[in-house]
Amino acid sequence: MTTTESPPVTTAPPQAPPRRRGWRLPFSPWHLLLIPLTFLLVVPLLWMLITSLLTEGEANRFPPVLWPAQPRFENYSDAWAAAPFGHFFLNSTLVTLVVLVSNLVVCSLAGYAFARIRFLGRTALFVTLMATLMVPFQVTMIPVFLIVKWFGDNVWEVLGINHIGALMLPNLATAFGIFFLRQFFLTVPVELEEAARVDGTSRIGVLFKIVLPLSLPAMSTLAALTVLTSWNDFLWPLIVITSQDQMTVPLGLSYFQGAHRVNWPLLMAANVMSLLPMLLVFVGAQRYFVQSVASTGIKG
Repeated sequence: MTTTESPPVTTAPPQAPPRRRGWRLPFSPWHLLLIPLTFLLVVPLLWMLITSLLTEGEANRFPPVLWPAQPRFENYSDAWAAAPFGHFFLNSTLVTLVVLVSNLVVCSLAGYAFARIRFLGRTALFVTLMATLMVPFQVTMIPVFLIVKWFGDNVWEVLGINHIGALMLPNLATAFGIFFLRQFFLTVPVELEEAARVDGTSRIGVLFKIVLPLSLPAMSTLAALTVLTSWNDFLWPLIVITSQDQMTVPLGLSYFQGAHRVNWPLLMAANVMSLLPMLLVFVGAQRYFVQSVASTGIKG
């Protein structure tokens, strides 16, 4: 008697139940937090712009006027005529350009030296330089004032007190600029520099022909930060400048503030005019910020 074996029964593996697609936002969830924060940051700028278009009566009214009944654009021409703003802008532009060029040149040379050249005491000198970043300006402003006064009395009068050179001298190079460029230079492949040195290029030639062209994002970021800091500086000019013809824009804004009365529309109009150049600088340089900061500090 023969028996026939039935073929083995194969069962299909159980299929997982279909996953439900959850509802996704068309943007990052972080935007739900960043958009309200951005609005809070923009409110002071909008309020300054609105106040610059008010009349003096509307600016002093309570509750505040959220929009002028008739925008008064004459406040800008009145603010320009109320003080020698053209001369203030010229002084600020001169100080900013000199400080900018000096920082780019000196900080790039010093940063490259700390990044690539080995010399006695390099680490100790760099640590000392970084330690100065932790000292607030309020601690050093009196010694810096005495140094600038000594320069004016013994070296060159233009670098002394109550001269526009006094605004440039302490800011010709900064510890932050040296550190910032040094960290970026460390990310540049050293093989490119060695190949240039083999071809007979000097150390300065390597810096200006190889390293700096590759460091355009870092240089642009440092330039933008230097311009913003120099243009908006108020405390140091307030200490060393007393003559009207040597004042910069932030110091010149004090013309609209009296002991008992402040002309808010003219003051806000002058602030808007002083803010426009820096706004253009920031918009033009913002695309370099993330790229340079992301590359800085990777090696060290």
